[in-house]
Amino acid sequence: MAHEQSGRLTLNRQMLGKLVVIAVLMFGFGYALVPVYKQMCEVLGINVLTAQDGMATYDSKNTQVDKSRSIVVELDGNAQGPWRFRPTTRNVTVHPGELTTVMYEVVNTQARTVQAQAIPSYAPQSATPHFKKVECFCFKQQTLGPNEARQMPVVFYIDPAVPREVKTITLSYTFFEIAGTQTAAR
Repeated sequence: MAHEQSGRLTLNRQMLGKLVVIAVLMFGFGYALVPVYKQMCEVLGINVLTAQDGMATYDSKNTQVDKSRSIVVELDGNAQGPWRFRPTTRNVTVHPGELTTVMYEVVNTQARTVQAQAIPSYAPQSATPHFKKVECFCFKQQTLGPNEARQMPVVFYIDPAVPREVKTITLSYTFFEIAGTQTAAR
């Protein structure tokens, strides 16, 4: 009987060891997902979230505005959370190389403070590398107080090297709440 209990104890310890290894591996996998996701986004040029990755520089002395053609930039806003989010204008017509400012409006409809982030997307994909943002609310997380309304600028230009067949570019933002950062209103 003592030998049987000793065998069970050994099997239980082995099982515990395996479960600890599995738990550590699962935690490591979950922890590694965020940097892997960010790295993949940087490499693929999608969902650029930080100013250093997404911010362009604009030197008005060295940029030539191509007045021979115009591009319509359609603006779109999608909300995933407790707010209203929209562009203040639906579209603008710009010349490649011309610095342009558009505004987005967000209204926190909750009686609590929320933190949020905006993720941009562009269509057509061929225009993505030519759409240069100089300033954008999407470069950092936004903290919105209870029932706060805010207008947020996007300053951009379209590189004159954009393919000539591109006549319309859609700039769309999805504005979503960052989980775990909510605070109750007092």
